[in-house]
Amino acid sequence: MSMIIGRQEFGRPEDAGNILTNEEAETLMNEWVLNPKLQLHMRQVGHLMKMWAKEKEGLTEADQHRWYIAGLLHDADWDQWPDEHCKKIIEELERRHIDPEVIHAIASHGPVHFGVEPVTKMDKMLYAFDELSGLIHAYSLMRPTGYDGMELKGVKKRLKEKYFAANVSREEISDAADRAGVPLEDIILFIIAHQKDAE
Repeated sequence: MSMIIGRQEFGRPEDAGNILTNEEAETLMNEWVLNPKLQLHMRQVGHLMKMWAKEKEGLTEADQHRWYIAGLLHDADWDQWPDEHCKKIIEELERRHIDPEVIHAIASHGPVHFGVEPVTKMDKMLYAFDELSGLIHAYSLMRPTGYDGMELKGVKKRLKEKYFAANVSREEISDAADRAGVPLEDIILFIIAHQKDAE
């Protein structure tokens, strides 16, 4: 079954700024995502998005929250409805009249899979963090000290090992960094510095 969404427009312009609260997002995640490892990944990506919005983009707390919700819910339908991945969470957020930029970011976090191109900086950073976050977390689990003392060269070495976290697409990681206009090394260092705080 194709995951191609088949459209590029999501939500309604008049819903701009309408965002789930943390409580609403947590409830949705807990109902839809039964796998604790996937929940952790979603929390990690949400945290990375929030911190990037704050530290690198200098955005308001409201916008930081928008970035966080996009990151937190990007894989909400993957656990129970993998054949409907992205489509189901998009429809749910549209039903709730959520900010169209948040929905678009979720829809574009895997352009080769969903056929939606990342446009905004929020879109591009969600795409950039998703796969790389998973690989770096896998690397942390094999290190005695986890994230502590993790270095850029160690992550880059794992990126070159095609059998390490083999389900993580190196092509998508490279493509995402290019689209974001951020050196891959900078994204890796940011994840190393911040991801442990999401656990």
